[in-house]
Amino acid sequence: MIHLQNQVENDIPAGTIRQAVERTLAASGMPAGDVTVVLTGDEQIQSLNREYLGNDHPTDVLAFPAGDDDPETGRAYLGDVIISLPHAAEGARGRGHDILAEVQLLVIHGVLHLLGHDHADEMDKARMDKAQAAVLAELGLQIDPWG
Repeated sequence: MIHLQNQVENDIPAGTIRQAVERTLAASGMPAGDVTVVLTGDEQIQSLNREYLGNDHPTDVLAFPAGDDDPETGRAYLGDVIISLPHAAEGARGRGHDILAEVQLLVIHGVLHLLGHDHADEMDKARMDKAQAAVLAELGLQIDPWG
């Protein structure tokens, strides 16, 4: 199950976010799992970034893996993906695509982090880039996540 929390007003269709989560899970071979996606502003994401990562600045996406089973459903609770919509809009402008594509990219990126992907070194980054590119292609998005 995908839980969506809107902390700021937006026009992002919930179905688009759900599709990005579902495609990422399917591509990774994860049969089912619960994920929460929170759409928020720079102030909230900066607070979380400072509190949990020691970085006192806003960012585009944070992922907080959980790895617990939901006692009611028995499904894995994979964790939370937090996205700053102002940062997403800035990223979309910088990369030359719309905010919807940027949010999908950030959802995919965040879910991959929940599944254990990272980009701390070149080998991990290459593996994550490949997984991310596969899901982007499935969604029909041809965007450069790093450009």
